[in-house]
Amino acid sequence: VVVFQQEIRRFLLMLGTANFSARKKFLKQFRSTSDSKLVSTIDAVTQACKKMSKSKTGALIVFERNNSLDFVKSTGDEMLIEINQPIIESIFYKNSPLHDGAVLIEGNYITGSRVILPVTENQNINSRLGLRHRAAIGITEKTDALAVVISEENGKLSLIKNGELISIKNSEILKSNLETELQ
Repeated sequence: VVVFQQEIRRFLLMLGTANFSARKKFLKQFRSTSDSKLVSTIDAVTQACKKMSKSKTGALIVFERNNSLDFVKSTGDEMLIEINQPIIESIFYKNSPLHDGAVLIEGNYITGSRVILPVTENQNINSRLGLRHRAAIGITEKTDALAVVISEENGKLSLIKNGELISIKNSEILKSNLETELQ
């Protein structure tokens, strides 16, 4: 059991979230979440990322897709706030009590802040990447979530999916990637 702890955890996580993802897909058909709300969410996130990137404000934003993120949501502050650019910027503002950890986004709402994510155990990752990037890689390895990271050191944008880091040159590329992945 000790030797296969990570594999057992991954299997239980997959087993536990399989039914929830099927229910979520079924319920999404009846939900009133329109494409225009998704577009406004993506716009708010990309505009906030653009501004935070210029000011080198570190950020970690995680988008829930099919797998539930409830197992990490409880590690931070649960909330239900409709997404807009000033909210995202104020959460990650350097002196904000909410700026440490990740923000979880479900649909058009921020559902958690100061969330502690599992860190990747992959030893082949660039040693220059910090804890924020490692946490983003970790959550995308364990779930189908999508993560956006802004480096505090250099302001660079990264998109992480399936445990792989993709460098993003500008907010327009980030926007097109988010639209593709979230629709």
